[in-house]
Amino acid sequence: MSSIYEKIKAIAPDVTIEENGLSMIVVPSKEMPLVATYLSEKESFDSLVALIGNDWGESLGVVYIIDSTKTNERVVLKTSTTDKETPTLYSVANVWQSADLNEREVYDFFGIRFIGHPDMRRIFLREDWKGYPLRKDYDASPEANPVPVTNEYNADTTISLQEQEDGTIKEEERVIFSPEDYVVNIGPQHPATHGVMRFRTAIEGETIKKIDPVCGYIHRGIEKLAEGLTYPQTLHFTDRLDYLSAHQNRHALCMCIEEAMGIEVPERAKYIRTIMDELSRIGSHLLLYSTLCMDLGSITAFIYGFRDRDKVLDIFDDTCGGRLIMNYNKIGGVMADIHPDFVTKVKNFIKYMPKGLEEYHELFSGNVIAKNRMVGVGVLSKEDAIKYGIFGPTGRASGWANDVRKLEPYGVYDKVDFEQVVLTEGDTYARYMIRLKEIEQSLHIIEQLIDNIPEGDYAAKTKPIIKLPEGNYFKRVEGARGAFGVYIESKGDKTPYRMKFVSQGLNLIGAVDHITRDTKIADLIAIGGSLDYVIPDIDR
Repeated sequence: MSSIYEKIKAIAPDVTIEENGLSMIVVPSKEMPLVATYLSEKESFDSLVALIGNDWGESLGVVYIIDSTKTNERVVLKTSTTDKETPTLYSVANVWQSADLNEREVYDFFGIRFIGHPDMRRIFLREDWKGYPLRKDYDASPEANPVPVTNEYNADTTISLQEQEDGTIKEEERVIFSPEDYVVNIGPQHPATHGVMRFRTAIEGETIKKIDPVCGYIHRGIEKLAEGLTYPQTLHFTDRLDYLSAHQNRHALCMCIEEAMGIEVPERAKYIRTIMDELSRIGSHLLLYSTLCMDLGSITAFIYGFRDRDKVLDIFDDTCGGRLIMNYNKIGGVMADIHPDFVTKVKNFIKYMPKGLEEYHELFSGNVIAKNRMVGVGVLSKEDAIKYGIFGPTGRASGWANDVRKLEPYGVYDKVDFEQVVLTEGDTYARYMIRLKEIEQSLHIIEQLIDNIPEGDYAAKTKPIIKLPEGNYFKRVEGARGAFGVYIESKGDKTPYRMKFVSQGLNLIGAVDHITRDTKIADLIAIGGSLDYVIPDIDR
């Protein structure tokens, strides 16, 4: 950090450094475009990991967590404005494309408008929503903010703030869809878009010309609710985000709290957590196999996939008492020890599943119709995967080795041997195949751990009231869809000042327009299925 800080200070002398949990380089708003461009072009910081809005009372601002894919270094930037009436900051979407929807989210919940951003509309809430819910002074009363009962109007134009040569900021109207565009809605019916996601789609015949995603149909305000709950009370939210990665999401939040408090998790709990994470990954990938095959017309494959996923859910049910929302990880370890039959059932599943994978390939992977629908369709290059922040299997199908289990080992991933599966085609078929190959690797990981779970406690003892030291903390894990991050800002209280769940799904949706340009409507269904986004993870 010190060397990067000195380099940034050489081009932007007014930057300072803030050591408070995370080491943050504080950048004056005016210097942000210069610093962002320098980091991206000169220092190879090409991966925007997180973009987090915040209200610090006297100021509003953003924290940026940025990685270099070449050196695996990380830098954290912070910028803010004291103007709370008409707050503006400079956009970095022209440097890191994944900032596009993330900056719209910050505008939606904090009211910060980004100069240079091409589309300053809300992304989750209605355009006529009053106020910005994640501000500390937000008034949620029905009198101040009555719930609208009319249909939402979706404009075909948007506003972009552009800086003029004399330094003034001018609003420019930009067209989303022109009167000549033929626009259809795909979604928010669940079967079309794998959840209540709505794509406003401009088409010419059956060819897609542009997609405008409309999110927020199941927005629940989880990050706002977390600010009024104790740390143990916030845990249950993670299971309900990407519910197919419930174990992994909760693992990330627990690790973030544990690291902040200096809690040493027992070795037995680490083994159990890692096994549960990999079982979750298998269950999630089996769901992708099932639903993608169904999207493309293979009902038999759908039934086979759900048959085998049920075996994973049976294992969860025995130990956790739940099949989807497990509530199993807790601060310091896990809620309860594994079921007496856990080891036996897991070993039986490890023996069974390779035959199931053979069946899948025989039934669907080599099917000429399936391959025609997927091979060469919806190609995402490695460069674009990095630019759009597409982590996880989708990014690795494009050649980007981004597995958090390898880059930032946690649990007991440093004690097992497994291959990071990377393909280079970047098409729908590669995204399909990589999930099946990752199931093989997950089975291999579990096989190395299941007979070696150490004896001992399954949880560390923690205080009844948990208070995190004042500071900023960030941890992430490799969820089934990719990197899932948790950012916590603490003021030393028993409740978080700010808790941000860094969703992989929002970046996936942000890339849909790029991936589907000039493909057919039917291709959108195949591409969407292969991206494997989960709507509650996006909407939060």
